[in-house]
Amino acid sequence: MTSSDSSPEVLLSSASSSNSSSLPSQWSYDVFLSFRGEDTHYGFTGHLHSALHQKGINTFKDDKELRKGEEISPALLKAIEESKVSIIIFSEKYVSSTWCLDELLQILRCKESKQQKVVAVYYKVEPSTVRHQINSFELKTALAEHKDALKDDAKVQRWKTALKQAADLSGFHLQINENESKFIEEIVQEV
Repeated sequence: MTSSDSSPEVLLSSASSSNSSSLPSQWSYDVFLSFRGEDTHYGFTGHLHSALHQKGINTFKDDKELRKGEEISPALLKAIEESKVSIIIFSEKYVSSTWCLDELLQILRCKESKQQKVVAVYYKVEPSTVRHQINSFELKTALAEHKDALKDDAKVQRWKTALKQAADLSGFHLQINENESKFIEEIVQEV
């Protein structure tokens, strides 16, 4: 692949025909899923993961239950770095997890440094709620149980900036009474 062939669009167009054995050494995964398990793990995210897998798209989905206050693992950061595409599933409780917020920071770093494609999915939340950090996306309220995290003003500011940047990306918006199966098909088609 020449340097002119490595744009995110070219990488995406080849993603559906690739599997882990045909990925360049830079990529271990086609897709990384960032999600709040409490909201979507066994429902929407599980169905999206299955649909991507059925299309031969090698997808990383962290299935480990994370303890409160535990830092994001180096293995998880590496999985983000080694994915062509990251899908951020913004759900009602996404920002109540410092892990999700740290994943978001890493995803946006990789978007800049590695030109990875990032897809925002608004799962029953309004994009403007994420962008303006209101309601369930207001960090002080969402992170009330993580008092230590709130003491780090610089980190909280990085999270706020990252949420705004991610909300400015084009993405998919599932409203409350929409068909989830059709919505998932649209996301898989994009990837």
